[in-house]
Amino acid sequence: QVQLVESGGGLVQPGGSLRLSCAASVRIVSIAAMGWYRQAPGKQRELVAAITSGGKTNYADSVKGRFTISRDNAKNMVYLYTNSLKPEDTAVYYCHADPYGRGPNFGSWGQGTQVTVSS
Repeated sequence: QVQLVESGGGLVQPGGSLRLSCAASVRIVSIAAMGWYRQAPGKQRELVAAITSGGKTNYADSVKGRFTISRDNAKNMVYLYTNSLKPEDTAVYYCHADPYGRGPNFGSWGQGTQVTVSS
């Protein structure tokens, strides 16, 4: 079981930026995919961005061009760079480790970090 700890959330004004970090308790180099999901109040959890072990990335349409996911296998870290934040980006952001590429119903989750975009 992979333990994941997110950090970097907070309160930011519209148009601002945050860097979210996810620290893994194991080597992530062989984990098939690492992802960031978010859940806003009253809504279902949704995929924000994912990155495979080979570096291929996938983004939700709503964040394309604004968010960037990266992974540092040497440090066992995954990052989500969020730019041009909008109020609709407000949510709890969760890190997910998908060791075998089976999707969000498998693997491990972090506890989440709150991102609030408001003036």
